[in-house]
Amino acid sequence: MSGRLKKNSVELYRDLKLIISNFEEYLERKELRPKVLEMVKILHLYRDLGISLVDNERNLSARNRILKYLKGYVGHLINGDELLVISGTQEYARRIRELRVDFGWPIISGVTLKQMILDGELDGFDLNTVKPDTYILLKDEQDLESAYRYNLMKDIRKSESLSARDKILTFLRSNIGKQVTGEELSYVSKISDWPRRIRELRTEYGWPVMTKSTGRPDLPVGYYVLAEDRQDEEHDRHIRNEDRIKVLDRDYCRCVICNWPINSSVHDKFRNRLELHHIVNHVKKGKNSADNLVTLCNVHHDLIHKVDKNGRMTVLEFYEWVELEKENYK
Repeated sequence: MSGRLKKNSVELYRDLKLIISNFEEYLERKELRPKVLEMVKILHLYRDLGISLVDNERNLSARNRILKYLKGYVGHLINGDELLVISGTQEYARRIRELRVDFGWPIISGVTLKQMILDGELDGFDLNTVKPDTYILLKDEQDLESAYRYNLMKDIRKSESLSARDKILTFLRSNIGKQVTGEELSYVSKISDWPRRIRELRTEYGWPVMTKSTGRPDLPVGYYVLAEDRQDEEHDRHIRNEDRIKVLDRDYCRCVICNWPINSSVHDKFRNRLELHHIVNHVKKGKNSADNLVTLCNVHHDLIHKVDKNGRMTVLEFYEWVELEKENYK
């Protein structure tokens, strides 16, 4: 095998082409075993050719060949068959798990990806192309805390006293302000519809769980962050996910006053998420509809509630206040 592995891709291809072209004579034989033995040679050559495409010098392990391939296509859907080819092993799924759990590479599976798409937590992917053995490397950055989080997840996951939603919340509250992946939330919850539990935490219980499309446009796709360890006010908890995304898209995913996070000059440790403000306050029977909501960073959202403590500000007064505040950022 070592002699065979020293050949480069072109040499391996030529060997493969030759052995396949001569295989017809084996098919004409009655005895089975010579055919099988020749097929073994073909299979080995196929495997070696696949490995050589990503590792011509044969210095990498199967796990590192997979990583090298994924890092070449960050954010792209990669099929398991591709990983089978370049890794040279049927156990590529185990190598993926090692990369994720032991080495902190943010790889999510097709199962998790599909759950996120179906629940509206993720767009931009064709659901028909997402299979269980599909994988995606979210970003080319290793998370050195992943091993610690995995041990924490195992402990939370085992709890019989916590519901799936509470398991997710416990995990998020143990990682305030830190990015965690959908794969981690899927694992810790032990259920397939975990994205729904995320939505409930956000819209029914007021926990500021942020994603790229729900208040943290700077986040990579597939990541979640619990911005703060506090629940939103009761009247802010029942905004539908669809309306939340609609308003954020309408306002170009930035605070309408200071343009955070697009305006780099206002980046500071206090601003950590985008929130939706009711133009007509709930005390005046303002609705949770898109036309009564506007995007503010958490700093300006807190500020408007200090200015309008009783929630009696009119629509005109609100927009006059917005224009005055904008002057500070020109």
